[in-house]
Amino acid sequence: MTRAKVTDKTLDAVAWWAAYYRENPHRFAKDILNLDLRRFQKILLVMMFRSKLFLMIAARGIGKSFIAAIYICIRAILYPGTKIVIASKTRGQSLNILEKVMMELVPNSPALKMEIDEKLTKTNGTQAILVFRNGSYAKVVTAGDSARGNRAHILIIDEYRLVDKDAIDTILARFLTNTRMPKYEELTDAERKEALAKEENMTLYLSSAWYQSHWSYEKMLSVFQGMLDDPSNEDFACGLPYQVSMLEGLLRPADVKKQMQEPDFSEVKWIMEMGAEFYGSADGAFFDYSQIEKTRHLTYPYCPASLTKYIPSAAQIRIPPKKNGEKRILSADIALMASGKYKNDATAIFINFVMPTKAGRYVSNIVYCDTMEGAHTEYQALVIRRLFDEYQCDYIVLDCNGVGMSVYDRLATDIPDNETGEIYPALSCCNNQEMAARAPVGAPKVIWAIKASAAFNSDAAFLLREAFNSGRVRLLTEDYKAALGELRGYGSIDDVNKTKLQMPYIHTELLIDELIQLQFEEVNGKVKLFERSGMRKDRYSSLSYNYYVATQLETKMRRRSETGSSSKQQFIIRPPRSVITKGGRFL
Repeated sequence: MTRAKVTDKTLDAVAWWAAYYRENPHRFAKDILNLDLRRFQKILLVMMFRSKLFLMIAARGIGKSFIAAIYICIRAILYPGTKIVIASKTRGQSLNILEKVMMELVPNSPALKMEIDEKLTKTNGTQAILVFRNGSYAKVVTAGDSARGNRAHILIIDEYRLVDKDAIDTILARFLTNTRMPKYEELTDAERKEALAKEENMTLYLSSAWYQSHWSYEKMLSVFQGMLDDPSNEDFACGLPYQVSMLEGLLRPADVKKQMQEPDFSEVKWIMEMGAEFYGSADGAFFDYSQIEKTRHLTYPYCPASLTKYIPSAAQIRIPPKKNGEKRILSADIALMASGKYKNDATAIFINFVMPTKAGRYVSNIVYCDTMEGAHTEYQALVIRRLFDEYQCDYIVLDCNGVGMSVYDRLATDIPDNETGEIYPALSCCNNQEMAARAPVGAPKVIWAIKASAAFNSDAAFLLREAFNSGRVRLLTEDYKAALGELRGYGSIDDVNKTKLQMPYIHTELLIDELIQLQFEEVNGKVKLFERSGMRKDRYSSLSYNYYVATQLETKMRRRSETGSSSKQQFIIRPPRSVITKGGRFL
């Protein structure tokens, strides 16, 4: 057999096997990558190769980064010269996919290792690119202006719900301007064009679920509806809930049960992150998520020294000096029983920096929130008193119905701090004479006692809803991992202390869960809000009390301003106005 015939026979075999594996990528994963994939993973791989647009909503821990890593390797090997770009909100998030290739897939497959050019491959914080010997590569970029100028045949958007839609439309989508052009030496121009027409660029959207008001939900719906309406449509969408993980042995039922029994378990977060379902406010809900979501503008919380000591160089989270006209309000909805038995009981604390605007209105900035469960009266009073001084607060808004009265009485006495040796002087009530009489004469009147009635609760609910609708309440951002990751020194602290710094963001998420889950009924023109069975509303109560007092302070300040302005105008003596005419006369 001549050398030419051997070459032709080899090339024919390569062409045959390449075509076979392109149609059966799951078999390539078995034969070449030595992977025993589960059934759902095989289906996903096949659809990734057969779709022009692939969208997957997956539960946490189901392995979407792993399946993306497998796809990248198979695509790059079977289609020489393929340019793959992985984009995400943060660089570290996309880097995780390449790390799975190098840490999990390469050690398992000598054949894959031979395909990768290790000298040109870089997977570090400054440069992340996976280079194959056949000219293909997979590159990581951050979804922003810095990514401009890149080109790709395959675009993978990891956690696409976190990426700004404008960045996808105006930057990332522009990557897909050129199609892959393999070197078919023996083809004519017409044959080459025909071959290229069969191969189109592709986009993969990978994410967990989120709220229905977000653009990511509309994107998912449009792809899904296209599948139903047009059988020839090459787009594909799927959702993989945690039940798939359990069925395939990736998640133990005992772990699911344990997570659901945790004190801070959020049904809404579970539905989205584990159920792979986009969540929307219930029909007729009193608080609308889309309005609340628009108020999440605060990048960092202001944390007490007990938290900032872990990263002393991070000035962004330290409590700043008070500004002119600023008022600071601490609110607490009091509970004494631990949530292990009484799931609706927890003391919720919010700190609000109320800032005046140029228009004379006030905006509430919820800069810190925390909860206590099962704590005794004396300890709760001590915590509140510490925070009051540390944040230089002007008022304490305290639920004084029931068990809250015990905390008030403790605040109305001198409180020694055994940890620091400091003695906090007694405080008094500013809005109720009977309550003030329980405190020592001369004690600062800074406690705003709340003894809620049906009318008060109704007014507070409407005020808070209007505040969200008008943007007069601002909450912490949802993307706390990206925000904290930018803090100098954050990466060097241990996981326990990282969790402590994340808690203000987590409590904000739980607050929003409470708000959109609240049910209500209207009686005699008054609205009554109540939680569903097993849910809470202590965070809502604390925030509504806090904002109610903020509105009262604003009203009081505006009245003073208006009164002051009118009284001053009565005594203004304007100097005579002199005008020189052309004739030199004074008028």
